[in-house]
Amino acid sequence: MRKDRDSVVRYSAGDRFVHWTVALAFVLLALSGLALFQPGYFYLSELFGGGTWSRILHPFIGIVLVLFFAQMAVRMWRWNRLTPNDGKWLAGIRDVVVNREDRVPAPGRYNAGQKLLFWTMVTTIALLLLSGFVIWRPWFAPYFSPELWRVAVVVHAVAAFVIIAGIIVHIYASIWTVGSIPAMVRGTVSRGWARQHHGAWYDEISKKEPGA
Repeated sequence: MRKDRDSVVRYSAGDRFVHWTVALAFVLLALSGLALFQPGYFYLSELFGGGTWSRILHPFIGIVLVLFFAQMAVRMWRWNRLTPNDGKWLAGIRDVVVNREDRVPAPGRYNAGQKLLFWTMVTTIALLLLSGFVIWRPWFAPYFSPELWRVAVVVHAVAAFVIIAGIIVHIYASIWTVGSIPAMVRGTVSRGWARQHHGAWYDEISKKEPGA
């Protein structure tokens, strides 16, 4: 990957491909899921060819999301382990919001908010996968009791609500933090951006550069 002297690589081509595949699968799942869950949003099923096709495609798209997110989780889990500094960063979130990030501990590759979203996605996607198998008609649902099926429907709905809310916050934060979205498009960030938003990570990668 090409980069000039004023930029550093943040995401590889593989990272970006996996991320955008997960993002596309998530959008399709959210739209088809809303169409199936809430009659008021049934018109969204037309995006998938109608109600029948929405019901057929929804779980298969879910499998795609799980497979690609698993790759993302394997790549990123070691950078998302919570540390004592993350608690201090969260305690100073007001300073972060008003761009006084020098008053909080410098984050590593990911800040505490990003780490919490990561573990929220790990948890909710696991719940969506397990509950989804239970309610997947006609393949698996007949093997489970009606009582378990009802519980799975509630778990699926709650987990979906939590992850949708989390992703909305993630999108807002990405727009608010100028440079985040271009980083996931081109793979690089400026050195100034890296120092300001992820100082500990920038120090770490700077030490590995030739002539450091």
